[in-house]
Amino acid sequence: MSDKTNSERAVNLAAQAVEFVASGRAEDGYRALREAASLAPENLNVKAAFLKIQSDDSIHALQKLCTRFVLEHDEEAGKEALNYLNRSAQVPANVATECLDLVVKAKKIKSKVLQDEMVAGLVRESVAAKSALAKLLLDGSTAAFEQVYDIGDKSANCIVEIVQQPSAWSIQSDREKVEADVFQLFLAKLLAVGHDDDGRALKGIARLLATDEGRLHPFIDEEVFDAILCSLDYREPAEVRSQATLVTAKYLELSGEKGRTYLVRFIPSRITKGHGEDLVIAFSAAAAVFPLVPTQAAALFLTEGFLPSLIPLLDKKDKSAKVEQAALNMLSAACLDSGCRAAIKKHCLPWLRLVMDKGKQDRPGLAAVVLTKVLDPTVRTKDTKGNDTQERTEINELVPMFKKLLADPLQENKQSSIEGLAYASIQPSIKEDLIDDRLFLSRLMDSLKASHPGATTIFGALTLIEHLTRYLPVLSEEQKKMDQLKAYANASKSESKPDPSEEDPAVSRRCKVIVEAGVVTTFVAISDHLSPASTAIVANIMLSLTRTPALRGTVAQQGGARLLLTKYTAVTGVSAIDKQARFAMAHALARILISIDPTLVFPTAGSPPLTSATRPILSLLKQNDAEVSEGPRDLLPTFEALLALTNLASTPSEEATVVIIRQTLGLLEDLLLSNNKMIQRAATELVCNFMTSPAGVEIFADESKAAARRLHILLALADVEDSATRKAAGGALATLTCYDVLVKGIVAKERGMEILLGLCTDENHEIMHRGLVCIDNIAQMQEPAGRQAREKLEGIHAVSTLREVADSSSNKVMKTLAAGIVGVLQK
Repeated sequence: MSDKTNSERAVNLAAQAVEFVASGRAEDGYRALREAASLAPENLNVKAAFLKIQSDDSIHALQKLCTRFVLEHDEEAGKEALNYLNRSAQVPANVATECLDLVVKAKKIKSKVLQDEMVAGLVRESVAAKSALAKLLLDGSTAAFEQVYDIGDKSANCIVEIVQQPSAWSIQSDREKVEADVFQLFLAKLLAVGHDDDGRALKGIARLLATDEGRLHPFIDEEVFDAILCSLDYREPAEVRSQATLVTAKYLELSGEKGRTYLVRFIPSRITKGHGEDLVIAFSAAAAVFPLVPTQAAALFLTEGFLPSLIPLLDKKDKSAKVEQAALNMLSAACLDSGCRAAIKKHCLPWLRLVMDKGKQDRPGLAAVVLTKVLDPTVRTKDTKGNDTQERTEINELVPMFKKLLADPLQENKQSSIEGLAYASIQPSIKEDLIDDRLFLSRLMDSLKASHPGATTIFGALTLIEHLTRYLPVLSEEQKKMDQLKAYANASKSESKPDPSEEDPAVSRRCKVIVEAGVVTTFVAISDHLSPASTAIVANIMLSLTRTPALRGTVAQQGGARLLLTKYTAVTGVSAIDKQARFAMAHALARILISIDPTLVFPTAGSPPLTSATRPILSLLKQNDAEVSEGPRDLLPTFEALLALTNLASTPSEEATVVIIRQTLGLLEDLLLSNNKMIQRAATELVCNFMTSPAGVEIFADESKAAARRLHILLALADVEDSATRKAAGGALATLTCYDVLVKGIVAKERGMEILLGLCTDENHEIMHRGLVCIDNIAQMQEPAGRQAREKLEGIHAVSTLREVADSSSNKVMKTLAAGIVGVLQK
């Protein structure tokens, strides 16, 4: 259609639009105006009609804003429309549909970003807009896809969201057909330009594959998979590479042998071509897939003749920095496999040393990282004179180089230096060297703070810090014996002894230095940048830092407690790494709350509330230990959780105490009856602190069978050998004996009164005092419970026992209290 014909039709439609609105048919008028605007947006008659209709109050505010944005190119109107949508304001269905149609079909828009965000906002806020986009795709998937895809990244994401949302479709077979069409269109976009500049097509492919149930991945043939693997090129933007990695991983998982065959053909075919570009792509792809399919990648890498032929190829291309860098990336990734490490050590050491000495930019650092990985620092071998072997010495010599690279302001990418130090720090002597270099630690913290979200330097730096702060695992007696047997089998008993730098005092010193370097403050600064794997490492580090009681206050002061609580809440996955991370964070938080006043971290009227700290700590009591650790059950987390809960229950917050009581009630009896003396003691101390709350008394006083059983257990604990447990049980009973229903219960228990009287004769004055308070409460109890209790006391000769206490005790308070009780009982 010619421009003249378009203009004439637009003028007629504009006139109709004004007539429709004037007659009360605003919706028809708006539709006619929208069509006129799409034909001739600059026509004066169309603009005049637009201004007249805009003045009509029957037109919804959002429609007016969207129309101004499209027809007048008014960016302020677009921003207002976006703000309207971001306020989650209610949008009538017809308005949302009309606005979506107008914004999607708009041409010559100056601000593509605003257009993109408006489409995403409409689809997000309106069910009708979702259905309208679904209908648009169903009526013509290719045309609709091209129109929406070209708007921007968020609009393209809306396409994926719609085809994955069954509620937007009345017929599911329609949804599945459009989903398949959209998937193929994303693949076509990827192939159209050879690679995806901003990762938009790859992102759509990745999201659709993530929920694929077997219908979509067959559309990926060898040509498409080649394009995906080419997107792994290390020169591509990080966003493109990350999306390509996700797609590759999911496709290899779904396609099985077919995908692995494509991969095995791709890398050798590119290397065989021998061109620089082909080598870069092949090496980049190999580096990326090693962590995804290590077995297949290692088999390819260890193919006979692969490595021996690689070095001459690299020598020919020694002037190509890109090929050299890609090869180093591949060798570094291959070090995941022990067989590959041995092969690299056999064939590539001279070349790596040459690159390290004469390479430029990042390449010397990368070569040094590979050397560090293949020269295993954990192998503690010595020559005939007792000196370290060449391998161990060479790693020691690489450390200053890594430090220098980290300090070099011209080195923007700190990844290789940090990764090299992370591997080298496995060696105990290097841990001591690094921890004593305060300037290095300061630079390491600065590098962490400067890292952008998803940066690989974050993971490397955290791994390094974890090596510096990691304590040796606590071994059971059986495990210790097994280690001794292994040492004897190796004819070296001394090797079973840990290096002094790995023992607890040395690790504790390193933790102190790390805390003083501001590591917790650094963690708080980067907390929003952490991946699940990095979060798990931070959790382990925080657990190590809080092992020393003297450091807990400083850790809390630097924001450690709030960080742990925030990240605990944020980690919601069910994978093993997520469970372990939550457990470690909860344990570290418990340790902090043992040693400080909880209200200093969680003020009574502040945010987050004190009750928010109870959930993670309570999880330590409920967690299945086998889910987070191997070997024998570790009772330390349970013990420290009980101590933390005891501290929380002593705060003025009645709400926190009630939450703890309610959540521990089902576990309480097992904890009180634990075979472990320390667990039993901590549980009894927790019960003692429950007595500050009416809810704590209630669990013993509600006259249920469970309450009677708990009272019986508490009385038994007042008669155990451990004095701290007796003291805590006596403290709880000193409160409970103020209530007649509980005094009746004690009288009814066999030896109940004898146990209380026994507390009065304890050598420990604190226990004696609790026993005397119990007897005093009972002696002064009102009828009828008081009479029964006093008769019971008379039957066990309480007066003579108490008189003896009054006569023999060297403590004036005890003498006075005992004498007073005697007076009451003799009335």
